[in-house]
Amino acid sequence: MDAWPIGVFASVDAGLGVAWNVISELGVPTIQLHAPSPEHRTPEAAKSLRDQLREMKVECTAVFGGFEGESYADIPTVEKTIGLVPESTRESRFSEMLEISDFAKVLQCDAVALHLGFVPEDAQAPNYQDIVAVTQRLCDYCSDNDQFLHLETGQETAAGLLRFIDAVDRSNLKINFDPANMILYGTGHPVEALRQLAPHVRSIHCKDGTWSSKPGETFGSEVPLGQGDVIISDYLTTLKEIGYEGPLTIEREIPQDPVRQRNEILHAITVLEDLKATILA
Repeated sequence: MDAWPIGVFASVDAGLGVAWNVISELGVPTIQLHAPSPEHRTPEAAKSLRDQLREMKVECTAVFGGFEGESYADIPTVEKTIGLVPESTRESRFSEMLEISDFAKVLQCDAVALHLGFVPEDAQAPNYQDIVAVTQRLCDYCSDNDQFLHLETGQETAAGLLRFIDAVDRSNLKINFDPANMILYGTGHPVEALRQLAPHVRSIHCKDGTWSSKPGETFGSEVPLGQGDVIISDYLTTLKEIGYEGPLTIEREIPQDPVRQRNEILHAITVLEDLKATILA
């Protein structure tokens, strides 16, 4: 596959990705997949999905975990509900991630991904080592399935994420870099963060957003690609500089308005194809 194939974030029956029929309409060669609901994560379902993707000539490059009870309503709610950080749901969600890893293996996908949650910036925080330990366990399970584990950026600074990766100390722990999330959460300038995190970046999102008036306290706003503060041309130029050649996966999270979602993704494809032609020339 050529450098920078276009992709979209998609779902079968759960999550914020585009609906299954839209993938063919868009004509993209790659997807990232939001893991199906538990009843549809059987080996049989994975085999059926794998066959569908082959017929469509679409490659699944990562399967993302997501959990019941998660909410992105505001930053404090994200801290309390997202990923493997909340202690009360950690073990049940860890078990779900093992199921998702097994599902991805049958799908013949070598990457499992998730929002881990708000990892403390302070390595001396009381729950820090527990979060390190559960991530190590998950990395080891994924390694046994010949998979990488991708952590999506946004909820930590680049320096904090690097510190956490060093603490986990697993060679299959990588980053799914989302530039808009750095802006939406107020955790850093995306291009600067990308340069810092470059050795660990194995997949990326193409998403745009604007800064909040109170970065780190309230969310910024997600906007169509090319209309926000990411500066997509700078982002792609930096991807080239760091040697990234993987998929450019478009994520646009407005499932309540599928027509607008589809149209904005089509616009994003045009933006990316035009920039590819210039930057990779």
